[in-house]
Amino acid sequence: MPASYLPGGKLFKIIRYQICRHMFASCGKNVNVEYMAAFHSGKQIIIGDNSGIGVRANLSGRITIGNDVMMGKDVSIMTQNHNFFRTDIPMNKQRFQPEEPVTIEDDVWICDRVTILAGVQVGRGSILAAAAVVTKNVSEYAIVGGNPAKVIKFRK
Repeated sequence: MPASYLPGGKLFKIIRYQICRHMFASCGKNVNVEYMAAFHSGKQIIIGDNSGIGVRANLSGRITIGNDVMMGKDVSIMTQNHNFFRTDIPMNKQRFQPEEPVTIEDDVWICDRVTILAGVQVGRGSILAAAAVVTKNVSEYAIVGGNPAKVIKFRK
């Protein structure tokens, strides 16, 4: 189904919403899920009112997305990582570390190609700049960017 911003996209936005509101643990009103978004554990996702999941987004695990969250294209949010601590066993045979949920608070802008790693909490009103790799919690109203993401400035 085409993106919501293309001709006829409003109809497909409604269809995707109707499907996803049954797939997610909780789905607010006026949620926009763009085309080719992938959910590896939909029943663990909570999304608030007026929020969106971007084109080709990849969400995996227990993720809470607040109200009024904007998400760009190609965003990845992961709540698990591979074990790699032992050197006597190949990494692909060490299974996974315990899941660490991700929380994105209200009024957050996640720009294109952002990666958010396990256990991160993104504070209210913050902006995650394009291609940022967010490995640590983000303070309220912070603008972060880079790899790893660092505070550039604050909105207030």
